[in-house]
Amino acid sequence: MSLLRHATPDEQFAEVTRATVDLQVADELRSKLRRAYEREQPLIVKAGFDPNRPDLHLGHTLLLTRMRRFQDFGHEVVFLIGDFTAMIGDPSGKNVTRPALSREEVLANAETYKTQVFKVLDPERTKIRFNSEWLDALGTEGTVRLAAHWPLARMLERDDFKTRFREGRSISMHELLYPLFQGYDSVALKADVELGSTDQLFNLLVGRTLMREYGLEPQVILTGPILEGLDARMEDGRIVGEKMSKSLDNYVGVAEPPSEMFGKLMSMSDDLMWRYTELLSGRQLEVIHADRERVARGELHPKDVKVAFAREMVARFHGAEAAARAAEEFERRFSRREVDPDKFPEVVVGTGNTPVPLVRALLEAQLVASTSEARRLLTQGAVKVDGERISDFKAELAPGTHLVQVGKLRAARLTVR
Repeated sequence: MSLLRHATPDEQFAEVTRATVDLQVADELRSKLRRAYEREQPLIVKAGFDPNRPDLHLGHTLLLTRMRRFQDFGHEVVFLIGDFTAMIGDPSGKNVTRPALSREEVLANAETYKTQVFKVLDPERTKIRFNSEWLDALGTEGTVRLAAHWPLARMLERDDFKTRFREGRSISMHELLYPLFQGYDSVALKADVELGSTDQLFNLLVGRTLMREYGLEPQVILTGPILEGLDARMEDGRIVGEKMSKSLDNYVGVAEPPSEMFGKLMSMSDDLMWRYTELLSGRQLEVIHADRERVARGELHPKDVKVAFAREMVARFHGAEAAARAAEEFERRFSRREVDPDKFPEVVVGTGNTPVPLVRALLEAQLVASTSEARRLLTQGAVKVDGERISDFKAELAPGTHLVQVGKLRAARLTVR
């Protein structure tokens, strides 16, 4: 039996659309999945990545995870590297023109993408394409003909363009071409489905319209959410917080050491755990929902769910053996509380026998990587001084020796003198 028949069209629909923000159009996707099932002919599922930065974190892998779900059902996944469009720079969500990258920068970043994406995607069932293949060949005449398919008034309906035009901010002509080039990618690939994040919806809709203009069956569009960082919280029944970002020190990098990745995931709140699990786990949605109900009934501890998820993520990026070792180390060091304060490193901070700001002390002792990380951890209540939880980022350490713990992974004896 082919992979296309391992699950019914309805079962496939439920999995590939989980946590979807925009779906254009549900009935068309059901029809495409049914046709693929009956004819045993895979859908062409496309997602484009402009290699603007070299490293990926879990937020970047949201799209890859959705791609993998399609892939596991036997559909053809195209990982499209936008080497041509990256040199333009997509202004989505930006209020200023983004600087263009050189071809050398784009290709260098693309090489890192090609190695990292296969930590999620199956390399045997993934096609890697570069959009310079057809956009370089489009030429001046082809670009003009492409531009003729889209009125300027409709282009200015895009939120970021509309705002900048209203405020008298600059909009360069090459930025107006970006959505058309991205849309033409779908024409060139004859995509059945295009995936993206919610801030890419306008560009994806351009592709859908252009496919009609070129006499092709229009693609279905699925957009997903933007993943919140580790410091997100539950507020009024929903998760709120800044998106996962290296600059905000609230990220989990796919190349981080296994123990660090495991510890970071174990430090997130129980509320955030369910969101991460639903968005990133390879487990079926109905199984996740069943676990959530068991937790609510007191039949399953949230920690067990969190451990299983952390192990799954570490195994995905580092292998099953590394995940098992990370889980064992975490259990030994923290869950069993095998902590001997006398074995903690001792660090002298400050001078002049005067109080030292706790944020500065954490940084000097290398218990945090940056001031922003210190503030975030304090706000989360992840810092303890002599066993007392401290949440005020203006707190100070008085002269003397203090046992300072940061989360469940870091601790030291800090002496202020």
